[in-house]
Amino acid sequence: MKDLETKKKQLFIDLEREGIRDISVLNAMASIPRDLFVPESLRSSSYDNRALPIEAKQTISQPYVVAFMTCALEIEKNQNVLEIGTGSGYHSAVLSKLSQKVFTIERHYDLFVAAQTRFKKLNLRNIIPCYGNGILGWPSQAPFDRIIVTAAPKNLPSVFLQQLKDGGVMIIPIGRETGPQKLVKVRRFGESIEIFDILQVRFVPLID
Repeated sequence: MKDLETKKKQLFIDLEREGIRDISVLNAMASIPRDLFVPESLRSSSYDNRALPIEAKQTISQPYVVAFMTCALEIEKNQNVLEIGTGSGYHSAVLSKLSQKVFTIERHYDLFVAAQTRFKKLNLRNIIPCYGNGILGWPSQAPFDRIIVTAAPKNLPSVFLQQLKDGGVMIIPIGRETGPQKLVKVRRFGESIEIFDILQVRFVPLID
C-alpha cells in the first residue's frame, strides 16, 4: 500500500509536468482510488501513467488522457454529464466529483455490474448508470450540458449532437480502430457547431 501511495504521488507530479494544471481536476482524480478500478493482477501498476487492460477486452484510459479530456470538458458543478462507455467506472467517478450528475452507459454487462459495485463502495450517489447501447445516447434524460465519449466512432454521431444542450461541450475520439484517431472538442451554438482537433489518441471502437 505504501508503494502505491508513492506511485500515486509521482503520477500527479508527472501530470502537472505534462501540462495538467486544473486544480479541481487534479483534486478530483486524487480523491478516486484508481487501484480499485483495475484487475487485481494489475493493482501494482494502477498508478502508472498508461492505459491498462480490463475485462471484456476493454481498457482503463491512461491517467493523462483522463485528465486532459476532463479539463477539455470544462465542467461546472451544476451541470449534468452524459458519458458513453462506463468501462471500469474510473472516469465516471472522477466526473462525479466535478458535476451535478453523471449519466453513464455501458454495453458490457459484466463491466456495468462491476462499475455499479465500485460506485456504491465509494458512495458516489450522483452517478446514474445504465446498461445499454451507448450509440443511442440517453434520449429520456437529454439534453446534456456535457457529453464525453470513451470509445471511438468512425464519424461524429449526429445523435450525440442532438442530445447536447445549446452552449454545451462534447469531447469525443474519432477514427478507425486500425488508423489514426483524434480527440475532438465540439461546441454547440443553436444549430451551429464548432469542432476542434485537440489530441492524437487511441481508443477502442464505439460499437453499434
